[in-house]
Amino acid sequence: MNPFRQIAQFIDQVHPFVAAVVLRTDGSAPQKPGARAVIDGNGRIYGTIGGGPVEAEAQRRAIEACRSMRPIVFDFAMQGAGAESPDAICGGSMRILLDPTTAKDRAAYAQAAEALRRRERGVLLAIARGGAETTARWMPENAIALHAGFPGAEAIRSCLVREAPQLFVEDSDDPRSRAEILVEPVVPQPRLLIVGGGHVGQALARAAAFIGFNITVLDDRPEFSDPALFPDGVATRCGDVAKEVAAFPMARDIFVVIVTRAHQRDAEALQACIHSAAGYIGMIGSRRKVALMRRDFVESGRATAEEFDRVHAPIGLEIGALTVPEIALSIAAELIAVRRMRKPE
Repeated sequence: MNPFRQIAQFIDQVHPFVAAVVLRTDGSAPQKPGARAVIDGNGRIYGTIGGGPVEAEAQRRAIEACRSMRPIVFDFAMQGAGAESPDAICGGSMRILLDPTTAKDRAAYAQAAEALRRRERGVLLAIARGGAETTARWMPENAIALHAGFPGAEAIRSCLVREAPQLFVEDSDDPRSRAEILVEPVVPQPRLLIVGGGHVGQALARAAAFIGFNITVLDDRPEFSDPALFPDGVATRCGDVAKEVAAFPMARDIFVVIVTRAHQRDAEALQACIHSAAGYIGMIGSRRKVALMRRDFVESGRATAEEFDRVHAPIGLEIGALTVPEIALSIAAELIAVRRMRKPE
């Protein structure tokens, strides 16, 4: 579930709970800054901030925070001595905020949730001052330049561009007034267009849904664009492959995977998107097929060598995949790698 909508829903239920968020990590840790969970007054957790001992400690402290209605900021070191130690042994540390006072900030969480629904970008500022006072503030992308306070518009925009949460600590001699501000980018799910609803397309849709993509499957055969073949929430389209791909709204957060039943349709789909702004284009096929298609595209002028070389083909990370599920997982792994490791513009 959208974590901000989940928080807003818990607020509306008027039951004691804390919004837990990882502010900072150092070294090896089971989660990253910005990881969120909701913990109710009985210690039941929805979502995860890392599992294991750190989560157990957060659950214990959350019960205390719900009773006192005072925020808690705590550090958790994972420096256990060895495999027999009851303490975590990852070697890193985590700083976590547990906030039972989120009701006053419902508007900020609702605005962030609505931005995700509308595929709009922005940041949520989680502000803890002296560990005793917290505020959440929503800031749409077009308002960042107007921000004059700490940590500054440039630092906030950098987090959004990198899609990476970051904790900023105000320089103050008085720890009671020192502000810690987590800048949390709010970025819509990346969109995945799977061209081909056959066995690989179906398996990839299942894998990509699990890792958080907003998925559309396109096929020119009604029986392979049947929504019943795909996970809940996957959109399907049936129609001419080239026309449907050309009409799809392409942008940098669009990933296109071409896995049709024939190389001719693969070529049609590729021709329809190779000049687009899509952030990723991948096509299934053997090395020989890809080499022949590259030659045809370049010699016919349908694409330059540089344009064809941006296509991920053969598709997927090289993991020795043989079966359909393995191929789908290798493609999903490549989608993750491209999304998380590419350089920001």
